[in-house]
Amino acid sequence: MNYRGKTNEYFEVLNISKENCYLLKEGTSDQLSLLWFNTDDNVLVVDAVEYTFNKNQIICITEFHKIKPVHIQGLQLLRFNPPFYCITNHDSEVGCKGALFFGSSNLPIIYLADNDVEILSTVWKMLCIEMESRDNLQLEMLQMMLKRILILCTRVYKTQENFDQLEQSTDSTIRAFNLLVEQHFREKHTVSEYAELLNKSPKTLANLFKKISAKTPLERIKNRRMLEARRLLSYTNEPISEIGYQIGFNDIQSFSRFFKKNEGFSPSEFRETHLSDS
Repeated sequence: MNYRGKTNEYFEVLNISKENCYLLKEGTSDQLSLLWFNTDDNVLVVDAVEYTFNKNQIICITEFHKIKPVHIQGLQLLRFNPPFYCITNHDSEVGCKGALFFGSSNLPIIYLADNDVEILSTVWKMLCIEMESRDNLQLEMLQMMLKRILILCTRVYKTQENFDQLEQSTDSTIRAFNLLVEQHFREKHTVSEYAELLNKSPKTLANLFKKISAKTPLERIKNRRMLEARRLLSYTNEPISEIGYQIGFNDIQSFSRFFKKNEGFSPSEFRETHLSDS
């Protein structure tokens, strides 16, 4: 089921099985997706890393993630574009920017408890009913349902990642840092550069992240550069020297040392293993 608006709004809800799992790879370049697994043992390769997802886990995917279905048992897919609902412009409504989307070098995985499943199932059922409507209120209703789903997922994710222990201003600072790293990781590689953008000290940022994660701000910057390196090595044929340059290295030797230290393989060894499988 999908909705297409008069000004390029696009929204779709699909049940995905092994027969139609190819649809997971067919999103356009500006869409965000939410995948809710309703069975165990679903295997996906995301950004050259293989994951197994089980029942009532949710992942949030941006247009930058590279997905390859390996073994799909069953999931529900929700996909939308910015004209339908822009999470950046409406962050005050759902608070998922820099958390569920555009916020982590690691794939955000949401683990639903039984009461979360009950609430989400109800909203999802109402959403599917509303997809069948064709009146002039349908767009507003669908946006409302999407917001409820995003808010629920954001609450669950923030709780499991210890965001609920933070004050609202601190939460906003961490999410802003995550988004800035997403935007500037190619040219800004130090914590002090991001601290300056946020009008904070590097020590303040380090202390904030210490409350929710073992990963330091510098590790998050490094991990985002590594994620981009893995993507480019796995899914493009660009020269290794050019890939290193794109993520901020002036010579291939520096990039190779950085990559091997963090991945355990040289860039060429990694590409040889993963490019043929992509």
